[in-house]
Amino acid sequence: MKATDVRAMTEDQLSDELLKLKKEQFNLRFQEATGQLEKTARVRQVRRDIARVKTIQAEKKSAAKA
Repeated sequence: MKATDVRAMTEDQLSDELLKLKKEQFNLRFQEATGQLEKTARVRQVRRDIARVKTIQAEKKSAAKA
């Protein structure tokens, strides 16, 4: 996921995307614990996507206040 794609989303879409990514992160952690995880790099990707979404949410909130 690219930052430009995330910036084009609305607040509701960002919240939905964040929820989806957190669910995926949970599932990946569960797979890793049980030894079923095949794509280990996906854990890092999801973690960074979550950070990207949270950062852009914070930017939009601060822009709305200003």
